Amino acid sequence: MKRRVLVAQALVHRPPVIVLDEPTAGVDVELRQTLWQFIARLNREGHTVLLTTHYLEEAEALCHRIAMLKQGKIVALNRTSELLAGTASTMLQFKTDSALPLALSERARITGRIVQLTAHDAAEVEQILATLREAAVPIEDLEIGRADLEDVFIEIMQGNRT
Repeated sequence: MKRRVLVAQALVHRPPVIVLDEPTAGVDVELRQTLWQFIARLNREGHTVLLTTHYLEEAEALCHRIAMLKQGKIVALNRTSELLAGTASTMLQFKTDSALPLALSERARITGRIVQLTAHDAAEVEQILATLREAAVPIEDLEIGRADLEDVFIEIMQGNRT
Protein backbone atom coordinates (compact mmCIF):
# COMPACT_ATOMS: atom_id res chain seq x y z
CA MET A 1 0.00 0.00 0.00
CA LYS A 2 2.85 2.35 0.85
CA ARG A 3 4.31 1.88 -2.66
CA ARG A 4 0.99 2.73 -4.29
CA VAL A 5 0.65 5.89 -2.19
CA LEU A 6 4.18 7.00 -3.14
CA VAL A 7 3.54 6.33 -6.82
CA ALA A 8 0.19 8.16 -6.65
CA GLN A 9 1.85 11.19 -5.03
CA ALA A 10 4.51 11.24 -7.75
CA LEU A 11 1.83 11.24 -10.45
CA VAL A 12 -0.14 14.24 -9.21
CA HIS A 13 1.59 16.50 -11.74
CA ARG A 14 1.19 13.97 -14.62
CA PRO A 15 4.88 13.69 -15.54
CA PRO A 16 5.58 12.52 -19.11
CA VAL A 17 8.25 10.06 -17.91
CA ILE A 18 7.87 7.81 -14.88
CA VAL A 19 10.83 5.85 -13.52
CA LEU A 20 9.93 2.74 -11.51
CA ASP A 21 12.79 0.85 -9.88
CA GLU A 22 11.81 -2.73 -9.01
CA PRO A 23 8.19 -1.77 -8.22
CA THR A 24 7.06 -5.31 -7.48
CA ALA A 25 10.07 -6.58 -5.53
CA GLY A 26 8.93 -8.29 -2.37
CA VAL A 27 5.20 -7.97 -2.94
CA ASP A 28 2.63 -10.76 -2.98
CA VAL A 29 1.08 -12.11 -6.18
CA GLU A 30 -2.17 -10.17 -5.83
CA LEU A 31 -0.45 -6.81 -5.34
CA ARG A 32 1.96 -7.59 -8.19
CA GLN A 33 -0.98 -8.14 -10.56
CA THR A 34 -2.58 -4.88 -9.39
CA LEU A 35 0.67 -2.98 -9.94
CA TRP A 36 1.07 -4.50 -13.41
CA GLN A 37 -2.42 -3.31 -14.36
CA PHE A 38 -1.65 0.15 -12.96
CA ILE A 39 1.65 0.42 -14.86
CA ALA A 40 -0.01 -0.72 -18.11
CA ARG A 41 -2.76 1.87 -17.62
CA LEU A 42 -0.20 4.64 -17.08
CA ASN A 43 1.47 3.69 -20.34
CA ARG A 44 -1.86 3.58 -22.22
CA GLU A 45 -2.61 7.06 -20.87
CA GLY A 46 0.51 8.40 -22.58
CA HIS A 47 3.18 8.20 -19.87
CA THR A 48 6.55 6.79 -20.79
CA VAL A 49 7.42 4.26 -18.09
CA LEU A 50 11.05 3.36 -17.49
CA LEU A 51 10.97 0.15 -15.51
CA THR A 52 13.93 -1.63 -13.94
CA THR A 53 13.30 -5.20 -12.92
CA HIS A 54 14.98 -8.53 -12.40
CA TYR A 55 11.67 -10.29 -13.08
CA LEU A 56 11.82 -11.19 -16.76
CA GLU A 57 8.18 -12.27 -16.77
CA GLU A 58 7.32 -8.74 -15.66
CA ALA A 59 9.46 -7.15 -18.37
CA GLU A 60 7.94 -9.39 -21.03
CA ALA A 61 4.41 -8.57 -19.87
CA LEU A 62 4.84 -4.80 -19.54
CA CYS A 63 7.60 -3.56 -21.82
CA HIS A 64 7.53 -2.71 -25.51
CA ARG A 65 11.33 -2.26 -25.60
CA ILE A 66 13.91 -3.92 -23.42
CA ALA A 67 17.54 -3.18 -22.63
CA MET A 68 19.64 -5.91 -21.02
CA LEU A 69 22.72 -5.02 -19.03
CA LYS A 70 25.82 -7.09 -18.34
CA GLN A 71 28.52 -5.65 -16.09
CA GLY A 72 26.99 -2.19 -16.46
CA LYS A 73 26.93 -2.24 -20.27
CA ILE A 74 23.95 -2.60 -22.58
CA VAL A 75 24.29 -5.93 -24.39
CA ALA A 76 20.83 -5.97 -25.97
CA LEU A 77 18.36 -3.22 -26.81
CA ASN A 78 15.35 -3.94 -28.97
CA ARG A 79 11.59 -4.27 -29.13
CA THR A 80 10.43 -7.15 -26.96
CA SER A 81 8.90 -8.89 -29.97
CA GLU A 82 12.22 -8.68 -31.87
CA LEU A 83 14.19 -10.11 -28.94
CA LEU A 84 11.75 -13.01 -28.71
CA ALA A 85 11.77 -13.59 -32.48
CA GLY A 86 15.56 -13.93 -32.49
CA THR A 87 15.70 -17.02 -30.31
CA ALA A 88 14.78 -20.66 -30.74
CA SER A 89 11.02 -20.54 -31.06
CA THR A 90 10.18 -23.75 -29.22
CA MET A 91 10.88 -24.77 -25.65
CA LEU A 92 10.49 -28.31 -24.37
CA GLN A 93 10.07 -28.64 -20.63
CA PHE A 94 9.68 -31.84 -18.67
CA LYS A 95 10.54 -33.49 -15.38
CA THR A 96 12.83 -36.46 -14.90
CA ASP A 97 14.85 -38.14 -12.19
CA SER A 98 17.25 -39.72 -14.71
CA ALA A 99 20.45 -38.40 -16.21
CA LEU A 100 20.16 -37.04 -19.71
CA PRO A 101 22.27 -38.30 -22.60
CA LEU A 102 25.42 -36.18 -22.93
CA ALA A 103 24.28 -34.64 -26.22
CA LEU A 104 21.21 -33.21 -24.47
CA SER A 105 22.66 -32.44 -21.03
CA GLU A 106 25.27 -30.12 -22.55
CA ARG A 107 22.55 -27.88 -23.95
CA ALA A 108 19.83 -28.29 -21.31
CA ARG A 109 18.88 -25.88 -18.58
CA ILE A 110 18.24 -28.06 -15.54
CA THR A 111 16.67 -26.87 -12.30
CA GLY A 112 16.16 -29.75 -9.89
CA ARG A 113 13.97 -32.23 -11.76
CA ILE A 114 12.90 -29.71 -14.40
CA VAL A 115 14.66 -29.85 -17.75
CA GLN A 116 14.33 -27.21 -20.47
CA LEU A 117 15.62 -27.65 -24.01
CA THR A 118 15.24 -25.32 -26.97
CA ALA A 119 14.42 -26.41 -30.49
CA HIS A 120 14.29 -24.42 -33.72
CA ASP A 121 11.67 -26.50 -35.52
CA ALA A 122 9.45 -29.60 -35.34
CA ALA A 123 12.19 -31.86 -36.67
CA GLU A 124 14.46 -30.85 -33.79
CA VAL A 125 11.64 -31.51 -31.29
CA GLU A 126 11.26 -35.01 -32.75
CA GLN A 127 15.03 -35.54 -32.56
CA ILE A 128 15.14 -34.57 -28.87
CA LEU A 129 12.24 -36.86 -28.00
CA ALA A 130 13.81 -39.73 -29.99
CA THR A 131 17.12 -39.25 -28.15
CA LEU A 132 15.31 -39.40 -24.80
CA ARG A 133 13.37 -42.50 -25.86
CA GLU A 134 16.52 -44.28 -27.12
CA ALA A 135 18.29 -43.54 -23.83
CA ALA A 136 15.26 -44.85 -21.90
CA VAL A 137 14.92 -41.56 -20.00
CA PRO A 138 11.45 -41.49 -18.42
CA ILE A 139 9.87 -38.06 -18.60
CA GLU A 140 6.87 -36.56 -16.83
CA ASP A 141 4.72 -33.51 -17.51
CA LEU A 142 6.05 -32.76 -20.99
CA GLU A 143 5.21 -29.25 -22.17
CA ILE A 144 6.06 -27.81 -25.55
CA GLY A 145 5.71 -24.06 -25.81
CA ARG A 146 7.30 -20.88 -27.03
CA ALA A 147 10.59 -19.60 -25.69
CA ASP A 148 10.25 -16.65 -23.32
CA LEU A 149 12.32 -13.65 -22.33
CA GLU A 150 14.26 -15.69 -19.76
CA ASP A 151 15.48 -17.95 -22.59
CA VAL A 152 16.55 -14.89 -24.59
CA PHE A 153 18.31 -13.40 -21.55
CA ILE A 154 20.30 -16.57 -20.88
CA GLU A 155 21.24 -16.88 -24.54
CA ILE A 156 22.51 -13.29 -24.62
CA MET A 157 24.34 -13.45 -21.28
CA GLN A 158 26.10 -16.68 -22.28
CA GLY A 159 27.27 -14.97 -25.45
CA ASN A 160 25.34 -17.31 -27.74
CA ARG A 161 23.68 -14.38 -29.44
CA THR A 162 24.51 -10.78 -30.29
